[in-house]
Amino acid sequence: MGMATGAETQAPRRRSDATRAAILEAARERFASDGYERATVRSIAHDAAIDPSMVMRYFGSKEGLFAAVVDVELDFPDLAGTDPGSVGVVLVRHFLDLWERDGVLRTLLRVGMTNSAGADRLRDVFRSQLVPAARSFGHPDAERRAALVASQVLGMAVVRYVLRLEPAAALSHDEVVAWLAPTVQRYLTAEEP
Repeated sequence: MGMATGAETQAPRRRSDATRAAILEAARERFASDGYERATVRSIAHDAAIDPSMVMRYFGSKEGLFAAVVDVELDFPDLAGTDPGSVGVVLVRHFLDLWERDGVLRTLLRVGMTNSAGADRLRDVFRSQLVPAARSFGHPDAERRAALVASQVLGMAVVRYVLRLEPAAALSHDEVVAWLAPTVQRYLTAEEP
């Protein structure tokens, strides 16, 4: 009489996963459009078509929800086997792919420009993920080089995906790569000026 089948125990979990995913998607869109300060748990819950108490149940607070939304992994390609002369091309293409497929990164960029918690998270992502990539080239000033690379890729992301300034927003991937890759390459591999 009372044993639950595997299908019965999976159904609540699937609903839970779907609810969590709906909250994260609504929050990502709301934080991106309204910024951290103006986005509310109530508006996010409305967008996800759930009760606001569910947001609190899953994430505890607006801050907890924001932290979950901006959990970013840059997934750098392994540069060890990359021709040193094409590192700039590989990284710029990688960043373009990230910006275009990952709404989380665009959200983090938008919020990071207006909110100290977002800026802290953006700095942490680049410090913990970009600096180690820059260190792989053996230069003692990897943090400076990573910051210079960030200036290029973040600058292009702001112009292309946040402000949507023309003609930068309309450039093809190949055009962006042709313009940015030599600079990124120089920042990572050239001797210090």
